[in-house]
Order: sequence, then C-alpha cells, then structure tokens
Amino acid sequence: MKFTGHNVLVTGASRGIGAEIAKRLATFGLKVWINYRSGEAEANAVKAGIEAEGGRAEVIGFDVSDDEAFVAGIKSIVDADGELAYLVNNAGITKDKLAMRMKTEEFMDVINANLTSTFIGCREALKVMGKKRFGSVVNISSIVGETGNAGQTNYSASKGGTIAMTKSFAIEAAPRNIRYNTITPGFIATEMTDVLKDEVKDAFTAKIPMGRFGEPKEVAEAVAFLLSDHSSYITGETLKVNGGMFM
Repeated sequence: MKFTGHNVLVTGASRGIGAEIAKRLATFGLKVWINYRSGEAEANAVKAGIEAEGGRAEVIGFDVSDDEAFVAGIKSIVDADGELAYLVNNAGITKDKLAMRMKTEEFMDVINANLTSTFIGCREALKVMGKKRFGSVVNISSIVGETGNAGQTNYSASKGGTIAMTKSFAIEAAPRNIRYNTITPGFIATEMTDVLKDEVKDAFTAKIPMGRFGEPKEVAEAVAFLLSDHSSYITGETLKVNGGMFM
C-alpha cells in the first residue's frame, strides 16, 4: 500500500489488536510510535520485533485518558519527527456488568478510557495534521457499538459514541485534507476472548456466517487500507470487520 506520510501513533499497542496494527504498519515503511499505559515490557517487545524485521519503531508511554499527557505525547512525536501523519485510536478497557448493577463510576471509567481518549486524540491530530493539510485517523470501535450487548452498557455507549464522533470529525477535517474513519471489529481471537469458556465461544461462532473468530491481522489489514492513499476518497465511514455477524 502507498503512504504519503512517514509516521503513525498507535495507542494501546503493547498487545492484542494494537500490537498487530503496529507491526503491520511498520512493514509499509512507516515509523511506528507504540503507545502503552502499563505494559512497558510488552511495548518494548513489539518494538524489538518490528526492528528485527527491518522496521522503525519507538515506544511512548502515557495514559490516553489524561488530556495533558496525550497532548504532551503528540508534541513529543512532532518534535522528534516534524509531523504526525497518521493516528490509530485503539486503546480501551472493559468493565462489564449488568446495567442495573453498574455504578456511575464504572460507566464513566469506560467512557473516559474509550471515548474521551479518542476525542482527545482526534482533536490533537486535527491541530497537528491541519498545519500540513494532510493526515488520516482510524478509530477502533466495536460491533457492540452498532448492536449493543447485555452487560456492556458502558462499553457499547463508548463505542457507539466513537462511530458518531468520527463522522463529525470527518466533516470538520475534510477541508484540510484530513480523513477520519472507524473500524468495528467483531469477535477477534485475542487475550480478551481467550478467557471465554468454550461453550460461550461456540455460541458466538454459531452466529458468525464465516464460522470463526477473526484474527488480529485481519483488523490490521483494514486499518492499513483506511490509513493509506488507497482510500483517499473515503472519510466518515465505518468498516465492519466481523465475518458477517452484523451487516
């Protein structure tokens, strides 16, 4: 794929889907900034893996839900590279519980970690990318942001909000040649889904037309496409990567 920019920040990239996104983007010649909040050792392992394959990467630690920390992190990247060309807002958490038992604090913790952090990243990217009138942002949402899910009122709200917010950013940023898109993964084989009981996995798999969970690399390929010049006329869109589970 073709990329006009030279670097990318991937939040929550120390493991899972984020790590796979970082690794894949590095193969296209981009310098990848690997963000982590608590998994420094894992982030360094991702960096080492990228460099072992001839890629370029740096590790940058900050809490994406901390406004000042996120702003300072992006400033550090621009100071080092002279630009931030691409951003993938991937970091997020879950705190699942039935709504009638969920405390407001538990609701807001997920909103802040998933939705507010994405807003901060999108806002700061618009400021930085606007100076060069070029850039592309991909926000990682979720299938439950489109369908809802029992026990995930907070997570569904954060991911549904991400979809709507991305469209608004896309409208505001288009005159500056900056694109914003969303990906909604379905059930992907990661540490988060590995803990599910086999009968639960089987029940979900039965609802997926393609008959299997997705792989992190399949999400990473979709991210690469939406960031790249090959999607230069696509903005404000939501790309489903869910095996047909929700169409």
